[in-house]
Amino acid sequence: MNRLAGKQTGFALGSTIESKTKGIWMWCVSHPTKAGTTLVLLDTEGLGDMDKGDPKHDTNIFSLAVLLSSTLVYNSRGTIDNKAVMELQYITELSECIKVKSSDEDADDSSEFVKFFPSFIWAVRDFTLELKIDGKDVTEDEYLEFALKLKHGTSRSVIEYNFPRECIQKFFPSRKCFTFPFPTAPENMSHLGSLASADISSEFLKVTDHFCKFVFHDSCVKRLKVGHTVTGRVLGHLAKTYVDTISSGAVPCLENAVIAMATIENKAAVKEGLQVYQSEMEKLKDSFPLELKDVFSEHQHLSSMATQAFMKRSFKDTDGKYLKSLEEKIIKLFDEHLCQNEHASKKRCEEILSSLSAPMMVKLKKGFYAKPGGYDLFCKDLEDIVNKYNSQAKKEVKAEEILEEFLKQKSVDSKAILQADKKLTEKEKKIKEEKEKAALLEQEIKAREEKLRQLEEKMEAERQSNEEMMRQMKEKMDEEMRLQREETERAMNRKLREQADLLQKSFKEEADVMRQEMEEFKRQNTESNRAGELVAILENSSRRHEEEVAMMMQQRSVQMMAIQQMIVRSEAEINRAREFAAIVENSSRRHEELMAMMMQQHRANMMAVHSSNSCRTM
Repeated sequence: MNRLAGKQTGFALGSTIESKTKGIWMWCVSHPTKAGTTLVLLDTEGLGDMDKGDPKHDTNIFSLAVLLSSTLVYNSRGTIDNKAVMELQYITELSECIKVKSSDEDADDSSEFVKFFPSFIWAVRDFTLELKIDGKDVTEDEYLEFALKLKHGTSRSVIEYNFPRECIQKFFPSRKCFTFPFPTAPENMSHLGSLASADISSEFLKVTDHFCKFVFHDSCVKRLKVGHTVTGRVLGHLAKTYVDTISSGAVPCLENAVIAMATIENKAAVKEGLQVYQSEMEKLKDSFPLELKDVFSEHQHLSSMATQAFMKRSFKDTDGKYLKSLEEKIIKLFDEHLCQNEHASKKRCEEILSSLSAPMMVKLKKGFYAKPGGYDLFCKDLEDIVNKYNSQAKKEVKAEEILEEFLKQKSVDSKAILQADKKLTEKEKKIKEEKEKAALLEQEIKAREEKLRQLEEKMEAERQSNEEMMRQMKEKMDEEMRLQREETERAMNRKLREQADLLQKSFKEEADVMRQEMEEFKRQNTESNRAGELVAILENSSRRHEEEVAMMMQQRSVQMMAIQQMIVRSEAEINRAREFAAIVENSSRRHEELMAMMMQQHRANMMAVHSSNSCRTM
């Protein structure tokens, strides 16, 4: 174990009859050949210590080691004979100490152990025998398989002989054997940890090197029942879950552990994804106010990043509950940042108008417009302000709305100036008043239309974010399904090899049992439960999104109707103003014609009087 860590010392090496290790010790080191991977070494106390009071203690330790590891190394001394196999009775008790499913506590689901159990390495220490069977040289693995060979018969002694061997073959997906010679001379064994390399057997070092390379290269990353990779954090949660379960007297259940881990990890995944979105959005806030398209673009990008962070950590979110929670929290944050952007835009628009209208305010205070023709001067200054404002604030989110508020405020001054303007007749004042009302109404319509346009852009941004979430979720589900299929296929391939071996050795009954187990694996694999879950999640998400869009569209329809009514009302008022203006113009024209006729008649009368006076003079 110390050699696996690349060290000479570390885990205690017992040189006395007293066990040095108590419980399970853990040592974490960087994996020497796989970047980004941690090699976790678990060293258990020696099994079979006579001083232990609880007879189940060793079984619990062994079960915990099986549950936590991806490769289980069992070491014994001397040789793999029947005594050594029978001493491994803990394997025969695993079906009572570990459950795969929680649905039926009494059911024997040990046939599924092969899907989730670690690979098995038998390390034989102080091995001195020749690797020969029937006079032929054999490999270490062939030696192990020979030791695990089943006997024919149905007697009690045969069943007892076969049972631990069947469990090893049935439970573990792969088996490997290493035989280690004595590491050094007997007199050096008490200080083995401090020996120089020159004092250690070269053959021992050779086997140790081969053993380490095999573990580094062939040991798989630890995965949960659903194929989720076990991180250091998850391993800690798993260890606590299993220890608490064993301490309570209950049987550890892989399915329950997965559910517990999924709850912990999915909650943390929501927080992690939300943190990614929130931290980056906070940076964007420093640039407010921004155009909506820039905010929406960043929202979609950060939403995608948040979903990636969530997917990286989450697993078994079968009903999409946690992804939906993340989506809702992101939308809430998005709305908050939109409000903050609008507030910043409103402030900037107000500052622009305040600056542009400052000269007008000075004129108002001085009474500059309180004179004949003052209304036209006021209107011209106001028009200049609006034109400059539209040029400076055209990209602002609140541009139209703030302009609408500004014009409404100025309409109070406008009315006062209009009424005081003695240059205008009452009819002309009425015309200008109606035109001003129409202009205000037109600006109100523009502000409403801008709000609707922004709402549509927001809906489109959220739709695209939702689609991206669903795409990533589908990829996640596909990956989990792929891992499950690989898990089942590995188990089935192992079962097929075992079945072929049993048939070759004429163990037809055992082969039939194995065939039934493989049929069950196939049935589970073809049910495609995860595919059904994926379809259901996607359908639910689509339905929720459609409902949200329908609600927004309904709100939009109401707003559009209100705008249409305003447009109709505005057009009617504008038409009335035009009609009134036409009436006034006609009246004015008739008045002018009448005045012209009167002037003409007056001139004619004057000429007649002049002629009469001339006659009298003569």
